[in-house]
Amino acid sequence: MTGLDTRMGSCTIVLAGFMGTGKSSVGRRLAARLGREFVDTDALIEQDAGTSITRIFADHGEAEFRAREKWAVAVAVGEEGRIVAVGGGAILDGENLAAMKAGGPVVCLTARPEIVLARVAHDTGRPLLQGPQPLETIRGLMAERADAYARADVTIDTSDLTLDEAVETLLHALADAGFRL
Repeated sequence: MTGLDTRMGSCTIVLAGFMGTGKSSVGRRLAARLGREFVDTDALIEQDAGTSITRIFADHGEAEFRAREKWAVAVAVGEEGRIVAVGGGAILDGENLAAMKAGGPVVCLTARPEIVLARVAHDTGRPLLQGPQPLETIRGLMAERADAYARADVTIDTSDLTLDEAVETLLHALADAGFRL
């Protein structure tokens, strides 16, 4: 058990991990199951910027996006009891990770690279995958981010899980890790 305040319903659960691992889908289903608010930091960024993440990358670059992401993470985890999905690179920033962990457990969702590609192949809103070899890009980014993803409290591989199975696995893993929800 960590030193967190884990009274019923008070902790925020943050879903981190690579794109296409199910953070938003699992997050929405988990929030509905627990009767909590779901917040997606990418949606916060787009709402605040008045444009898409793809446009932010194209017009202003990754540095601008990461600055906006830091703001969105702070806003999203600023209230107790939420289910929060963060962008795939959010956990790379130490300040983001500290903010995420301050409110409750951080769950890293993973999936095999081929599964990720199948899930996001037709999504043109993925600026980091717009090159000629997206599978190699996925593998490379996953390898670069592995140490940061390993800092999560719990890791769930969603490759072969249905949405409901992913939620159940997540809830059991958090309970096994000593988090009371």
